[in-house]
Amino acid sequence: MSEDHPLRYALANELHARPAPMVPVPGTVAFVALKPITDAAARDRELDRAHLRALLDRHGATHPAPDATHHGCNLGRHGLKWENHTEFTSYTVFAPGLPARAFDPQGFEALPEEWLAQAPGLRISSILLHVDTLPLNADGGDDEAAVDAMLADWFEPESLAVAWVLDGAAIVASDFRIDPAGHVRMALFVRPGTGPRRVGRIVQRLCEIETYKSMSMLGLARARQVTAEMGALDRQLSALIGGMAQGLPAAAAGTEGDPAAPLPAQKALDGLMAVSAELERLEVSSSFRFGATRAYEALVHSRIQVLRESRYRGRQSLAEFMQRRYDPAMRTVRAAEGRLATLSERAQRAGRLLSTQVEVARSAQNQALLQSMDRRSDMQLRLQHTVEGLSVVAISYYAVGLAANLVLPLAEPAGLGRGAVMAMLTPLVIVLVWAMVRRIRRRIVKNQTGAG
Repeated sequence: MSEDHPLRYALANELHARPAPMVPVPGTVAFVALKPITDAAARDRELDRAHLRALLDRHGATHPAPDATHHGCNLGRHGLKWENHTEFTSYTVFAPGLPARAFDPQGFEALPEEWLAQAPGLRISSILLHVDTLPLNADGGDDEAAVDAMLADWFEPESLAVAWVLDGAAIVASDFRIDPAGHVRMALFVRPGTGPRRVGRIVQRLCEIETYKSMSMLGLARARQVTAEMGALDRQLSALIGGMAQGLPAAAAGTEGDPAAPLPAQKALDGLMAVSAELERLEVSSSFRFGATRAYEALVHSRIQVLRESRYRGRQSLAEFMQRRYDPAMRTVRAAEGRLATLSERAQRAGRLLSTQVEVARSAQNQALLQSMDRRSDMQLRLQHTVEGLSVVAISYYAVGLAANLVLPLAEPAGLGRGAVMAMLTPLVIVLVWAMVRRIRRRIVKNQTGAG
C-alpha cells in the first residue's frame, strides 16, 4: 500500500464536519450568529473557542478539540451546536417542548445575556424557531385553518412567507422581521412521523438562509457608501476629461514660446492621478465585501432551492419573498461594483490619453528647444569662424615682426629694406598661421568625435 497524502483524512472528514442537529418535535430552537465589526475574516479564532469554552464550563460540558471549527454537545436539557465560519461564529441550542407563550425569549436561557455580552463579536443574526407537529382536523387531514390562525397571530401578514417544503413534509413560515426581543421568528410544522434528523436539516437550512441573508446585506451598506463617494469622483473625472478636451491643444501650442515653461497638462495629470488613487482605494476596500456578498447570495438561493418549496394556500413562498425584497438589494450591490469597475477603466483610459497628449506636448517642447539649440550652434560657429580669422591676423602680425627681425640682418647686405622684407614675409606667415590653426581645429574635432 502506498502512503496517504497528509491531507487525505482531513479533506475527507471536511465533508462530514457540520452534521445537522437532531431537533425534537415539538421543540424550540434558538440561534445566534456573532461577527466582529471589522476584519472578521482575519480574526483570532482562538477567542471564539475561548468564548465557547466559557459557556461549556458554565454547564459542565465537554470541550472541543484545540483547533475545532464545530462542536456539538448537551447543555443540560438543551442540545448545542457550535460552528466557526469564515466571518462569523454561530450557536444553535434546541430543547424539547414548547413554552406556554410562542416565541418566548426564554428560549435563549441556555445562552446567558452576560455571557453573550463578553463575545468577541456582535450579533448579526438571532432566530427563535417554533417547531411543532402539523395540526390535524377531525378527519385526520391537515388542519390548515389552525395553521393560518397561528401564523396570523405570530407574524406580520404583509411580510409573511410560507410554503410546503421537502415534497410536503413540513410547512415553514417567517416574516423575516426582528421582534421586540431582537429575534427573527420562524415557524416549522412537520407531519407526524418526520424524524428528528430531517427536522434538524430543515432547521439548519432556515437558520442558514437568515444568516447568509444578513451577511450579504452588509454588501448593500457598503454599496451605498461607495456610491456616495463615487458620485464625487465621477464629477471630478468628468471635469478633468472635459478640461483635457478643451485646454490641452492650446496649452501644447503655447509651449513653443517658452520651452522652459511647465506643461499646463501636468495639473490635469496630477488631478487624474489623485482620482485614480481614490478609485483604487475604493476597489481594494470593497473587493472582499462585494465578493463575499456574491457568495452569500448564492448560498441563500441554494438553501431555498434544496427545501423544494411548493405553494401553501396561495401565499408567497420564501423564494418569492427573496425575489421581491432581497434580490433588488443584491442588484444594487452588483450595480455599485460594476460602476466602480467602469469608473476605474475610464480613469485608466483618460490617464493613457492624457499621457499621450503630454508626450506630444513634450515632443513639441523638445523640438522647439532643439531648434533654439541649432540657432545657437549656428551663431557659435559663425562667431568661431570670425574669432578664428581674427586670431590668424593677430598671430600673423606678431609672427611677421619676429620673422622680420630674424631675416633683416641677412637681407640688408642684399639691399632689401625692412618694408620689402615684411612685404615678402607677410603672405607666407599668414598662410602658415592659417594652416596651423586649421590643423589644431581638426585635431580637436577628431578627439571629440573619438571620445563620443
